[in-house]
Amino acid sequence: METRKSERIPGERALPLTAAVNGVGTGMYVPFTLVFFHAVTGLSFTVVGAVLTATGLAGIAVLPLAGTAVDRYGAKRVLYALYGVRVAGFALYPFARSLAAFAAVALVTAAADRAFPAVQQSLIGEVARGAGRDRLQASTRALQNAGSGAGALLATLVISLAGSAGYTYAAWGNALSFALAALLLRPLRPLRTTGEAPVPHRAGAGYRLVLADRPFLVVTGANFLNALSYSALSVLFPLFMVEWLHGPSVLTGAAFTLNTVLCAVAGVGVGARVRRAGARRTRAAALGGALFATAFTAQIVLGTVRPTSAAVLGGAVVTVVVVYTLGELIHSPAAQVLAVETAPEAVRGRYLAAYQMSWSLAKAVAPSLFTALLALDGRAPWAVLVLTSAAAAALLIRTERHLPPEAVRPLPAEAAPLPAPVARTGAPAPARAAVPVPAAASAAVTAGPEGVRA
Repeated sequence: METRKSERIPGERALPLTAAVNGVGTGMYVPFTLVFFHAVTGLSFTVVGAVLTATGLAGIAVLPLAGTAVDRYGAKRVLYALYGVRVAGFALYPFARSLAAFAAVALVTAAADRAFPAVQQSLIGEVARGAGRDRLQASTRALQNAGSGAGALLATLVISLAGSAGYTYAAWGNALSFALAALLLRPLRPLRTTGEAPVPHRAGAGYRLVLADRPFLVVTGANFLNALSYSALSVLFPLFMVEWLHGPSVLTGAAFTLNTVLCAVAGVGVGARVRRAGARRTRAAALGGALFATAFTAQIVLGTVRPTSAAVLGGAVVTVVVVYTLGELIHSPAAQVLAVETAPEAVRGRYLAAYQMSWSLAKAVAPSLFTALLALDGRAPWAVLVLTSAAAAALLIRTERHLPPEAVRPLPAEAAPLPAPVARTGAPAPARAAVPVPAAASAAVTAGPEGVRA
């Protein structure tokens, strides 16, 4: 890692290592989700799919509660709780033979899965500051991808050796990976803040601050548009390859593998290069969106030409995936840390829970949106994604001047200010001089009888 000793975060290797172990567990079942749960529970594919869709959507409702819990108890404690739920969920899946039992376990597990990313981002905000957050985000994402790839390979090996019983072993292995990941979090310690500010313990009062923060809502809206791009490789690309290009299905697996390997191998290096260049986080995220648009434009060309040569098609797919992955590696750390830095310290959990909604909603909308557009024309969904990527980039650039300076430009960790509390009634937040907090929102902050954890 390119960092001076003074910039190092106490226990900074713990979170990336935890992400790698967590990725192994996730990678053991995500590529085989329907088959995995069909084999473990004995229920039909139709029933399993319906239950997973319903519980996944219902799990989004837990996000506001998770954000409030983070602000009251700290991200690390909430992350421990989420790991505990996931451990219990995957340990119980092999015993959930009835529909009711499967739905119950799937619901609590889905709720933990939906809340997990927002809480993990809050933890990065608690243990690092300035450019240290960008570095930690990049390394965490890279090792998460590496773990996911290793988990998929491990599950394939277990299933090939143990047959259908391998799915049960994979479920228990997943539970063990989450337990180990929780233990690895112990060295991380939150930074001390410059003071405490009273915030409400009622979720609604805290979320009024979020709804009053228009620049943050623009950032969140832009992320929703870019989040659709992240679903393209897993949802749209396989259908486009088989239904429109009539290409070999093996190219779909090759694209996933190439993306995973590049994210794992190049993630830290690309993030370091962006930081050394001094790029603003808004501009880096916009550049990532522009690269998405470039890759999607190439897909439109590919869908128009429709090459019949396997070699030509394979070379084109590799080129598109490389450009797409580069956009992902540039966009993801910048966009995620931009949200962390923009959120006021005392209500960061609520802010990031709202931000995570953009990811969850995009993931829920993408399948139906892409399949409907693909039914019209194979190039239509890519054209829509070009527009959404361009719109997201424009929104980020446009709102840049309304965001806190330290959120836009990464500062060295030792130069970055310690997190400041949310402003009291009548005074704008210190980190938000350009965007005063509305009086109604400030009043909501001071309504709480108790302060937040330091």
